[in-house]
Order: sequence, then C-alpha cells, then structure tokens
Amino acid sequence: MKKTIYLAMFVVLGVLIAFLIYAMTEVWYIDLLIKDFQKYSLGFSWAHWFVINRLLSVIFFTGGIFAGYYQGVFWWKKIYEK
Repeated sequence: MKKTIYLAMFVVLGVLIAFLIYAMTEVWYIDLLIKDFQKYSLGFSWAHWFVINRLLSVIFFTGGIFAGYYQGVFWWKKIYEK
C-alpha cells in the first residue's frame, strides 16, 4: 500500500511539472505568435496551431505520467530497498 501511494504521488508530481513546463512554453510561444504571426507561425494557420496545442498537451501529460512513474520506481529502490 505504501509503495502504491508513493508511486501515485510521484506520478502526480510528474504531471504537475510537465504541466508547468508546457504552460511556460505555451505562454512564451503564443506571445510570439500574437506579436508577429507571419514570422513565427512556420506557415501554419491558427487552426493548425490549435491542433498542435492539443497534441502537445497530450504528449506532455503522458510524458509527465511516465516520467513520474519511473522516477518513483527509481527513488523507491534507492530509499526503501536495501
């Protein structure tokens, strides 16, 4: 039971860190797009950027889950298994 809670908390931590990285990146790039869309849009329309936004949010969320889980397993072995 203790290991399950430990791993679950690491997964939550991984998702939160991934969300913060995603949010900072998104705010930074949307600011660039608003200032000069033609220069920073890479030839995509706003509709394409909405799709990219959704795709990246799923990638970051999934990456946060996996990274949190693997970090939880790593630190569990390091701290509790001797």
